[in-house]
Amino acid sequence: MQTLTISGNVLVDVLIYIFASILLLVFGVLIGYYFVNQRYIKAGKSAAKIIQDAENAAEEHRKAALLDCKQEIYRLRQDAEKEIKERKKSALELESKLSQREIRLDKRSANLDRREESINEKERILDDRKLEIEQQYSKVEEIIKEQEKKLYEISSYTYEEAREIILNRVEESMAMEITSYIKEQEELARSEARRKAQSLLANAIQQYANEIINEKTVSVVTLPNDEMKGRIIGREGRNIRAFEATTGVDVIIDDTPEAVVLSCFDPVRREIARRTLEALVADGRIQPPRIEELVAKFTKELDNEIRETGEKAVFETGIGKTHPELVKLIGRLKYRTSYGQNALTHSLEVSFLAGKLAAELGLNETIARRAGLLHDIGKAVDHEMEGSHVDIGIELATRYRERPEIIDAISAHHGDHEAKTLYAHLVAAADTLSAARPGARSESLENYLKRLTKLEEICNEFEGVEKSYALQAGREIRVLVKPEVIDDLAAYKLARDMRIKIENNINYPGTIKVMVIRETRVQEIAK
Repeated sequence: MQTLTISGNVLVDVLIYIFASILLLVFGVLIGYYFVNQRYIKAGKSAAKIIQDAENAAEEHRKAALLDCKQEIYRLRQDAEKEIKERKKSALELESKLSQREIRLDKRSANLDRREESINEKERILDDRKLEIEQQYSKVEEIIKEQEKKLYEISSYTYEEAREIILNRVEESMAMEITSYIKEQEELARSEARRKAQSLLANAIQQYANEIINEKTVSVVTLPNDEMKGRIIGREGRNIRAFEATTGVDVIIDDTPEAVVLSCFDPVRREIARRTLEALVADGRIQPPRIEELVAKFTKELDNEIRETGEKAVFETGIGKTHPELVKLIGRLKYRTSYGQNALTHSLEVSFLAGKLAAELGLNETIARRAGLLHDIGKAVDHEMEGSHVDIGIELATRYRERPEIIDAISAHHGDHEAKTLYAHLVAAADTLSAARPGARSESLENYLKRLTKLEEICNEFEGVEKSYALQAGREIRVLVKPEVIDDLAAYKLARDMRIKIENNINYPGTIKVMVIRETRVQEIAK
């Protein structure tokens, strides 16, 4: 009974718990629904407010856009009206110009009409004059024919015979006068050309006056004493053999006191050998390894000097951009001589002289200077390449794409090819001037005497020559002729023939003046 009572109480408690749980659940659902309903109401209010704000903002944007459109339309209308006004103004100006042009054309047309009338009147007058001249000409022809007929009757000669006789007499009487006139005109032209040439050369030389430099081609090394010769030779000649093998230069050791001569066809190698030997003599350590070390050092040093010398020459002459290889070749000319004259100094002198002559004649001075500087460029490598220095220079200039004027000057400066430009003539004149000036070149006494003797022999070969004398170091030849054999006109021809023969048979620097002297002496003795 007690057990049933306990079970009933538990059941009541469970039911109460279940009922309370159901109440709590219902209460929670009601509360949740309430909160959700409140949130929904708030969301609706917010959405309505957002929509209202959006509509207000859209309205404001619409009004602003409408205002901007109205302003843009007003601006475009103003611009269009302004452009229309400008076009109207331009059209009015153009119309005014056209009207003025039309007026001028009308005036010109009227002038042309008047001129045409005047020309027509002149043509009519000329036609009348032409007709009168033709009538007079026909009358003159008739008169001439009548006179010719009368002359034929009087002289009994035909027209061809009379013409031949007159021409022969005129030719005989005018032969000496024509020859004399030609001589006078040639002398006048030669005198005028000589005067102008002397003026140009004088101006060029006055503006560029270089000092006289005469260099020898033999390198001599001075020694402190003769004992140094033995040290140069070395034990069993090993030092001199090493020196000659390394430098490519022959060392000549003879009886000359305190001196050694270096011989080589390559001036650059000879200069390297000279510097090396001087350094060895100063140092005192003459050994094959030391020789090789110094040769390598001075070879590099001389290469830099050659390049710097070429750059300096290009800068001094102002010839502009030049190929680097040509610059090196220009620098190598410093160690090249011709008849004792330094090739680089000669080229610089020719460059400046040609430039001054070109300036006097109104030509391009830069081109003339460039041609003068490069005219002997073949001499820098003529010992390494076959052919004359002219042919080598043409090849080098062509290889490094020099101007045609430069190539023409190189090819024609010794007369090997015909000059095609004035620059070639200027370079040839400057080259002759540089080589022929006193002290520029050295010449052996034997060659000098042979040239003078040959010059006199050529002049003595002509008929009528009594004696010839070479004067002024071969720059002038005076020829005495027999007056009974050579007259004045023949003397003029003789001088020209001698000049041609000298040019064809003798090589000489500069020019040679040929002077033919004819003297007639009449002597009587009064008793």
